[in-house]
Amino acid sequence: MKVKKYVAPTMPEVMQQIRKELGPDAVILNSKEIKQGGIFGLLKKRKIEVVAALDPQPKKPKQEKPIKPVVKETSSTAASGKTDHEVLQEIQQLKKMIELQSAQTKTNFSPEYQVVYQHLLDQEVTEMLATDLIDKIIEQHNGNSATPAIEQIFRDTKQEITRRLHDLSFTGVTYDKQIIHFVGPTGVGKTTTLAKVAASCMLNDHKKVAFITADTYRIAAIEQLKTYARILDVPIEVAYNNDDYKAAINKFSDYDLILVDTAGRNFRDKQYVEELKKSINFDQNVETYLVLSLTAKPKDILDIYEQFQHIPIKELIFTKLDETRQYGSMLNVMLNKQIGIAYLTNGQGVPDDLTKPSADVVSKLIVGENGEA
Repeated sequence: MKVKKYVAPTMPEVMQQIRKELGPDAVILNSKEIKQGGIFGLLKKRKIEVVAALDPQPKKPKQEKPIKPVVKETSSTAASGKTDHEVLQEIQQLKKMIELQSAQTKTNFSPEYQVVYQHLLDQEVTEMLATDLIDKIIEQHNGNSATPAIEQIFRDTKQEITRRLHDLSFTGVTYDKQIIHFVGPTGVGKTTTLAKVAASCMLNDHKKVAFITADTYRIAAIEQLKTYARILDVPIEVAYNNDDYKAAINKFSDYDLILVDTAGRNFRDKQYVEELKKSINFDQNVETYLVLSLTAKPKDILDIYEQFQHIPIKELIFTKLDETRQYGSMLNVMLNKQIGIAYLTNGQGVPDDLTKPSADVVSKLIVGENGEA
């Protein structure tokens, strides 16, 4: 394999050099902006550095169309109407397409669609859902004279995700019910999330709020909620059993909201969910939110929902948005179970790190800047 580095003021000029020396079958290995020249380190000029390679006997996938660079052959990026950053993005996308063409895949998508499909998989969207989304986009594009650009495929994918989420709810606490339960496995941040919701209701809607903690398995959880209660100046009761719980509900009957922190347990323990069903009358003045962490494995998130689906869950709350860059788990459970999201949390700040999402917010998180117009 012949590998060579090229440097020129603009990307089109670099591409001309590569075509001239290596021909149209050259592969871009790396590209970046550099600064050269100047006097004593000053007045350096910005240039584009590209490492290209040519394999004398390249392995070409069967029945695949050759990939041609989409950079226009002009003397400057200004003439092509694109900035160097945009051209660099196109080069990176071409690299991805070449890699995907060379790899063994289970789908028959053309390279442009394969890039978007792989992005969805990287976001931890399930293979079945990712395939269904791309199939739908290809169906939408049927009749086009040419395959759309990758950017357009990303935008259409984002719109399709938004469309599928449109009928799901993103309401959060609406004060239709007085008693709000937060359920979920251990370690997802239920207690902190409860405090954030309480602070938001008090500061934004001037509601009178009280706390009940039934998480008596962990002393630390009780002390944590007591600390939040002291900071927010709200009353709190500890419910060690069902009688304590009922007594606390009666005590706080004149409050606008009673927020209940339930015990965090191993979500695979079916007895835990059965105990919740026995101790709480979900048919009365109660709303329940299932709290999940985005740092959990996608399959675990679906398994957790399966365990709690016999409880009437109004909406989901996803925590630790700031601790991951993969958001496909939200889409998997929302579309698979047809349930919306009440809140997203992205830090420990109370109540600042609490946001109310929408279909558009979720689709933007998954598609990222690729879906921007």
